[in-house]
Amino acid sequence: MSFLQQIQATIRQHDLLPQPGGAEVVLVALSGGADSVALLRALLELGYRCEAAHCNFHLRDKESDRDEMFVTDLCQELGVTLHKTDFQTADFAREQAISLEMAAREQRYEFFHQLLDTGNYIAVAVAHHRDDNAETILLNIIRGTGLQGLTGMPYSNDGIVRPLLDVSREYILDFLHHIGQDYVTDSTNLTPDVKRNIVRLRLMPLLRDLNPSITDTLLQNAAYARDAINFIRQQAYKINKVEQGDGSIAIAKRDISSQVLLFELLHPLGFTPAQIHDIWHGIDKQPGALLRSATHELLRDREDLIIRPLKAGEEREEIVFKAGGDATLCGQMLRTHIVSAAEVSEISKDPRVACLDADKVGSNLILRPTQQGDRFVPFGAKGSKLVSRYMIDHKFSAFQKERQLVLSNGADIVWLVGQRPDDRYRVVKETKNILIIETIA
Repeated sequence: MSFLQQIQATIRQHDLLPQPGGAEVVLVALSGGADSVALLRALLELGYRCEAAHCNFHLRDKESDRDEMFVTDLCQELGVTLHKTDFQTADFAREQAISLEMAAREQRYEFFHQLLDTGNYIAVAVAHHRDDNAETILLNIIRGTGLQGLTGMPYSNDGIVRPLLDVSREYILDFLHHIGQDYVTDSTNLTPDVKRNIVRLRLMPLLRDLNPSITDTLLQNAAYARDAINFIRQQAYKINKVEQGDGSIAIAKRDISSQVLLFELLHPLGFTPAQIHDIWHGIDKQPGALLRSATHELLRDREDLIIRPLKAGEEREEIVFKAGGDATLCGQMLRTHIVSAAEVSEISKDPRVACLDADKVGSNLILRPTQQGDRFVPFGAKGSKLVSRYMIDHKFSAFQKERQLVLSNGADIVWLVGQRPDDRYRVVKETKNILIIETIA
């Protein structure tokens, strides 16, 4: 299979781009090096409409400017529109306290996505090839990785496509030589001063001495890892997730048979590998532990893991309103109305409805979250009880405790919302008017 045939086969097999010849435009990340130049020339020869994007990071003095001039001349020669930008990457790296390599990567992909967001391009094509992929897998192993790190680079993700991922660097150089196309060389790639260069220049040659097919071996293992992840994800998808009605879900601990399965359940929700490790090794410990990711909260309950999305700016203040009106707090709505006791033939036993002596309760009501030290007299009880103790006795989860609201008349709690009214305000024979309070889902 020729170089162009291999690229076309990769594009089709992984559905990276539509068929060439259409109106869609591919944006090619063009550094001026052999890989990106070969990618641009190959896509053009295959019939794709292309534009190019180049970043000058100003990290290599005159060499950076040389690269920019080269890609400018190349695009003019090929009739390709070029989008250029400049970054002061060294300053950015210092400000963010990250490596130059990471800083350049962040700036480069931010630029690509800005161009993608214009809606003018079907995808951004980058020139990573199979040798880059093998190096990435080794770097992930060295840094420490889960199964996902063993899979290497994806063929496509988030608008980025990699049509060269099945061809070697040697194949790329042969193609450029065959068509008489020159390119520039980044001198920093020849110095083993960053981890990737150490892997490329020192480690890979040593590994080839032990296994001449080390690249094939690493990529075959990556394929096995992808199959394993797909299987685990299928199992994670099959696990029963019980919706709790408030946006949270409960997953029975007994259904989570391994840490890798737990990882597939929690990592997409923003939990870190370290957090997932702690959750797994403490899964059968004392219930009540809470962990948070940037977007979700997890409670280790008695039999389940309960997960809910965090609500930005969730209100926790109190609502003051008049008996006979409505109030909403933390997504919970109460509707109240007052009727004559003579009109009520039976007192509702539904915990979502409270029937209270309206004259004892008074006209001013406060809806608020529970507070430390709250006490009430549960309906039917003779003495007062801490709300916190009531919730413990009734096995409230930490999430339920956090969401629990009380309705008070200022001095006293008159209803533990959705649970029990206060016995002091219950309807008795002498009651003339009844305050009916309903929770509205």
